[in-house]
Amino acid sequence: MSEIFSGISKIKYEGGGSDNPLAFKYYNPDAVIGGKTMKEHLRFAVAYWHTFAAAGADMFGAGSYERPWNTMSAMDGAKFKVEANFEFAEKIGVPFFCFHDRDIAPEGDTLAETNKNLDVIVSAIKDRMKSSDVKLLWGTTNAFGNPRFMHGASTSPNADIFAFAAAQVKKAMEITKELGGENYVFWGGREGYETLLNTDMKLELDNLARFLKMAVDYAREIGFNGQFLIEPKPKEPTKHQYDFDAGTVIGFLKTYGLDPYFKLNIEANHATLAGHTFQHELAVCRINNMLGSIDANQGDVLLGWDTDQFPTNLYDAALAMYEVLKAGGLGKGGLNFDSKVRRGSFEPADLFYGHIAGMDTFAKGLIIADKMVTDGKFDAFVADRYSSYTTGIGKDIVDGKVGFKELEKHALGVKIKNKSGRQEMLESLLNQYICETK
Repeated sequence: MSEIFSGISKIKYEGGGSDNPLAFKYYNPDAVIGGKTMKEHLRFAVAYWHTFAAAGADMFGAGSYERPWNTMSAMDGAKFKVEANFEFAEKIGVPFFCFHDRDIAPEGDTLAETNKNLDVIVSAIKDRMKSSDVKLLWGTTNAFGNPRFMHGASTSPNADIFAFAAAQVKKAMEITKELGGENYVFWGGREGYETLLNTDMKLELDNLARFLKMAVDYAREIGFNGQFLIEPKPKEPTKHQYDFDAGTVIGFLKTYGLDPYFKLNIEANHATLAGHTFQHELAVCRINNMLGSIDANQGDVLLGWDTDQFPTNLYDAALAMYEVLKAGGLGKGGLNFDSKVRRGSFEPADLFYGHIAGMDTFAKGLIIADKMVTDGKFDAFVADRYSSYTTGIGKDIVDGKVGFKELEKHALGVKIKNKSGRQEMLESLLNQYICETK
């Protein structure tokens, strides 16, 4: 097959002084930071759905992207996109890709026909992997796009839909294992409700737990050793989604005894839709030892929906990587660009510009975060702020040696004196790291 992204060579690191838009300014994959290369820390991945399956449509207009596969038949286009995926990943220098089942192969008229389509494309992917270093970060299932899932998948009131979703996940897990995927993601999509007037919430939550338990059992049966991930999202398309945020998902998993089998895949834009910062969601996962992977994107503060823009906010990236480093890294996870170029950025070259921007942003964020961790100034401030719990009555509280009667006795004889939280000073220090770190 001839070159698809013609005129674009392999993207190289040229440093901050470069004015070449098709070069990295901060992402140097071989640069060692904290004992690991940038490539090992960041584990970037191309998102098949936005990069190759999207057409650039929105609710007010048809697709605008100029893509050679858009004029082909469904299966011919699917085969062509396999080559596009690997050529793009190799040229941009991304070690992984990820997909939904419906991204890589079209649905047929029956489930059996759909699975045959998948088998054809998976075979093509396997053949292409033989000549490439690009690997599969994770696979997942689109159990939300087809009208059959209008009322949900595993939370549908229709048991036939529950069964269909299970069959779809079964196949997607099998092909993820076949392709050497390191993770499998569950995104609820339409797992939620619009009104309680027609909803049995208890049954739906129980069924969601049953579904995930079946997935755990089947993974064990087929020998799939990848990490299971759940991706929280608060709304859109469903008004009340059961995977609202990290805290909600972790509470759900612990309630049903599923927490040993899952970690979380946190998306920046989903965090903001939930009314949280990206750092907050990562921190909730970190302190619960459940940080698994990241969907790297950003939203627009002026728009209240999931805009999935390429990340360019250094402040957010630095704080995100600060949480990742404090968590000990992403393990089997990575940073996948669940990001799409804007509708007006319709030329194939824009895919490179978008990914370069995102990769440089998180590379710079990693450099800043490493400096923050190494200097230890924020950790030292926090430790001092909570130092009252390391001695005296505070240590007795932590050690469980006192109750209300003992605390009342202490309070009767104590003179309260608080310390400033120094928020503005700390934010100024963060700005120093962002502005001065090279």
